[in-house]
Amino acid sequence: MNTNDGGHHDAAVDALAAREYERAGNRYTRGGRRVLADPRPDLDPFEPDEKGWIGQGLQQLIAAAVAYRVAGVGERAGRRAAEGIAAARDFQSVLDEPGQAACLAEFVADFRVAGALGGAGDAYDAAAERYQTAGDAVDSPQALATTPLFEAAAATIKQVARGQADGEIAIKWEDLHGPDPSRPGEFLAHRAGFKKQRFPGLVERAVADGHLAAPRGTTEYNNDTHRCPNCGSTHVNWAGTGILCLRCSTPTAEK
Repeated sequence: MNTNDGGHHDAAVDALAAREYERAGNRYTRGGRRVLADPRPDLDPFEPDEKGWIGQGLQQLIAAAVAYRVAGVGERAGRRAAEGIAAARDFQSVLDEPGQAACLAEFVADFRVAGALGGAGDAYDAAAERYQTAGDAVDSPQALATTPLFEAAAATIKQVARGQADGEIAIKWEDLHGPDPSRPGEFLAHRAGFKKQRFPGLVERAVADGHLAAPRGTTEYNNDTHRCPNCGSTHVNWAGTGILCLRCSTPTAEK
């Protein structure tokens, strides 16, 4: 992470690797709250920020909600999602550039999915409409989509999808965004439409499987020194504070 999260994100990933999902939700919660309160040195979260670093705090709260769902403590997931929705809406008065405000509306829809709160479809439609309206005010949608705010909004769906794709990159840039960046509104609105179609099913599958994958960090295929004790893979993922199996997120063992 590039924010002041106190090491809670890495601790959450370690908990995911140990299949301790409620503990992961707790650590994601602590990291998210810390980032929202104090994202980076000399950065006031209640002042305009063209990069939107608070997005990493919101992302940790979404990951917390999903982790709680997988752990079977849905009531905690719902409370965390409600907390995230309140924060995202509040930050719309700070990150009020049209594209950023639309991204925060996208976060609201993600929280509704993660916490099983209902109304996610309408929330994604509202976010898409805001992106369409914001299009005329966005000079470079590609640049905007690579800011920390937008990357954070894409992180959880990518993480959840990994668990159903043997740890591979299941959702790519071109999946999330429209084909024509010269039409910024449509280019960005595609994010909300894609998530509306895919994110609910991905979360439900993770809950049914009882497994939330670790996020993808630095990876290596056919590592000569590590083998997964669970599935035998030699593909590794440096995530959290250790080395995990790329395929199943189990801590690896040295050969």
